[in-house]
Amino acid sequence: MMTPTQLTSDASQGFFLTVDGGEGAGKTTTLEFIARWLEEQGIDYVRTREPGGTPFAERIRELLLQASDEKVCDMTELLLVFAARAQHIEQVIKPALAAGKLVLCDRFTDASFAYQGAGRGLDLNALSTLENLVHGDLQPDMTLLLDISVAEGMARAGARGALDRIELEKHDFFERVRQGYLDRAAAHADRFVIIDAAKTIPEVQAQIAQALNTRVSNA
Repeated sequence: MMTPTQLTSDASQGFFLTVDGGEGAGKTTTLEFIARWLEEQGIDYVRTREPGGTPFAERIRELLLQASDEKVCDMTELLLVFAARAQHIEQVIKPALAAGKLVLCDRFTDASFAYQGAGRGLDLNALSTLENLVHGDLQPDMTLLLDISVAEGMARAGARGALDRIELEKHDFFERVRQGYLDRAAAHADRFVIIDAAKTIPEVQAQIAQALNTRVSNA
């Protein structure tokens, strides 16, 4: 059986695993699969999400995603995301990593570079400044990027039911988001694993299992 001390990251600092991707890429299904995989290996983990992860950060999430008659300024959106992230890091992520646990997180700062950076067109230097201010050199040990065409992803998202404020954006916005993710992955190839999320669920899960096995040593 595997234990947290067998993770390839510095065990005393736990292991930070993030799952990211555009709308309809299958993050929920992926997270459930990873959670089961971790439990089967006997790895102690904390599952969380962004924006959110704490009661205060979840209230910010509601502000970010609920439809509003008032147009939300792009910079307001960015700052709210990082405000929620700051709370999340201090209250959940850092304590779990310090305890040697694996943190399984639905989205992290890569999403900000994709959505607010590439999607909204905000200055990437400004995002880098906020990234450094809020979490310094804390970065995921591994990021699984679920990649899928915008058309297929949005069709899946629409089939789930009502869309939130961000999901209601136009097609071109999500094309920029997808490219933003791919650019981020290219710039941080050491930690990103791109998963072809257009394949069948068993095929996607096989890719994910292979990626997990490259970063977790067998007992």
